Amino acid sequence: MTNIDLQRERQAALISSEDFAEWWAGGRDALQERRALDKLFNEDDDFTDPQHTSLMSHKELYEYTLAKACKFISKLRDWHAAKAYNKAETQQSAIASLYDFRMLLAGQLGTALFQQSFPLRLHFSMFLPTLLGQGTEEQQREWFERAWRMDGIIGTYAQTELGHGTFLRGLETRADYDMKSEEFILNTPSLSAYKWWPGGLGQTANVAIVMAQLYIKGKHYGLHPFLVRIRNAQTHLPEPGVDVGEIGPKLGLNGVNNGFLGLKDVRIPRKQMLMKNAEVRPNGRFVKGPEPLLTYGTMVFARVMIVRDVSFGLLQAATIATRYSAVRRQSPIAVDQPEPQILDHTTQQAKLFPQIAKGIFFRIAADVVWLMYQSVAKELGAGQRRNLPELHALSCCLKAYCSAEAEEAVEILRKSCGGHGYLRSSNFPQIYGAVTAACTYEGENTVLLLQTARFLVKQYVDGLKRKVLPSSVTYLRNATPPKWGKSVELKTLVRLLEYAATESIRSAFEYQKKQRKIFKSEPMVTNKAGIRLIQSATLHARAFLARNASEEAEKLRRQLKPALAEVLVQLTEIFILDLCLASLGNILLSFPLNSRQVEQLKTRFERLLEEFRVNAVTVVDGFDFSDRVLGSTLGCYDGHVYERLLAEACQSPLNEEPVNQTFQTHLKPLMQGKL
Repeated sequence: MTNIDLQRERQAALISSEDFAEWWAGGRDALQERRALDKLFNEDDDFTDPQHTSLMSHKELYEYTLAKACKFISKLRDWHAAKAYNKAETQQSAIASLYDFRMLLAGQLGTALFQQSFPLRLHFSMFLPTLLGQGTEEQQREWFERAWRMDGIIGTYAQTELGHGTFLRGLETRADYDMKSEEFILNTPSLSAYKWWPGGLGQTANVAIVMAQLYIKGKHYGLHPFLVRIRNAQTHLPEPGVDVGEIGPKLGLNGVNNGFLGLKDVRIPRKQMLMKNAEVRPNGRFVKGPEPLLTYGTMVFARVMIVRDVSFGLLQAATIATRYSAVRRQSPIAVDQPEPQILDHTTQQAKLFPQIAKGIFFRIAADVVWLMYQSVAKELGAGQRRNLPELHALSCCLKAYCSAEAEEAVEILRKSCGGHGYLRSSNFPQIYGAVTAACTYEGENTVLLLQTARFLVKQYVDGLKRKVLPSSVTYLRNATPPKWGKSVELKTLVRLLEYAATESIRSAFEYQKKQRKIFKSEPMVTNKAGIRLIQSATLHARAFLARNASEEAEKLRRQLKPALAEVLVQLTEIFILDLCLASLGNILLSFPLNSRQVEQLKTRFERLLEEFRVNAVTVVDGFDFSDRVLGSTLGCYDGHVYERLLAEACQSPLNEEPVNQTFQTHLKPLMQGKL
């Protein structure tokens, strides 16, 4: 039986959670297919945990997770066989298949079964995409087919080192070409050169794509990918010259088995340098290939995935907090009234509803960039590179902004649940651990924002020269100030953000011009302007997200039932207003809003929170997260929060006996003065 307050919420809603779920899943067929797949696994006893994984030791968690992951991959591949990559597919359809498969691993199904993730994920999210993107057709035939089937190959992607992460030019691992044997000799020449962090590297992977600095006759030719066997295919023991292991427990994602890798005079055949984008001939001649998508490509692929991942985690947290807020009663609003649902407090709504909107529009933005990625890949295949810089800048920008916002949002949602949100059984710690990790892997956020800012300044200069600008920055050419009407309109809000972003980019450009008169070194100029550049990239992210959300709202009005479209438009306004209020200081620097207009923004935001309130529970229901996916005592569909909290507490190993042995060995002697 469902909690009475949750029942009332669902009965009072103006929309159907099923209608929302169909839209969110991409249609009725997609929703039914996903539910059928969930059922296939959730009703299989092999995938039911005998105890909560948080109670396992680090070693126990790895061993249990890997055993379960192997069963999972095997069963999932059988189900996915009709869609999986085969020899008849093009590279683009193979990438799309990988994208779909990776979404299953990281989406509701993978999360339901692996709250701490699992060590085979990087094989699909980084290793296979890199083989496709950086390997020649011959190398793909030799390696990709086997790797897809896991025929003697379980891979990982080894880029980050102890001493360097996002700064790729600083990586120290080197590959020296030996012309006599036609081999590369790989070394990590110092402790700081050790590869550090690759998922699955610790005990799982036996092959790694190692990013290393290429040297031929002592001359440096830049960073390139090399396919290195690190563990024996039969015994799984480390290969000669390979020092490999696991880095230990982390804040979260402890099922991933991250590792370290040191190499000493490890020789590999010449053909194991992935040579789609650059080649070393047998005689040592270096041949640079066509403009490489996957100079950035693997990272772009990963960053699009990250934006989807953090939106998924954010919506998990929002679902838990919203359902809990409908059940929890506390703090009378009027002194003569009973304690209300905390969802009725405007301050609580302000904590919850913008986060729901962020989760929705972050994912929609990720889908847009994914389509751009596919388009640019086709263009590069035809020798066109015009849109590559925009794709790279946008993927950097969104990964950095969305991961940072999601991290902050999950923490807001945790605290919105009071002390109960601090319990591990709430699942907030696990969600936060996964989301916050995204702020540093596949590019540290500050560095990524600076990369985006360089692109933005260049486009600003091109705009001054009347050059054609990429679509995501065409607003830089629009010098018309926003027009403020009697009411707060979406198009005005979007223009406010674009105008503020333009002014911030202009200001950063002018500041750099002044600094060049003081410093002759361009890196010094960039360093001095760093804070301003990051601010510009952040505002660009908000402007892009606002424009994207606004355009999506127009589509929804035309495509969906009026009631559902209206609720989604409310969320669009909440999302864009929240972006504007967060950017208010920058907006005021570029556009002279008066106090009345600022008050209009705040009043409209508060009114939207009130209007959306009636549909909040139904919307989070529409994300269609099963209780197993949420993994939370606070967020279950039936709303029996207190019963689940007590039941979970009783399962603690410390409650297995009424008196712990330490009473006799320590407490009692202490109290008797005999310790």
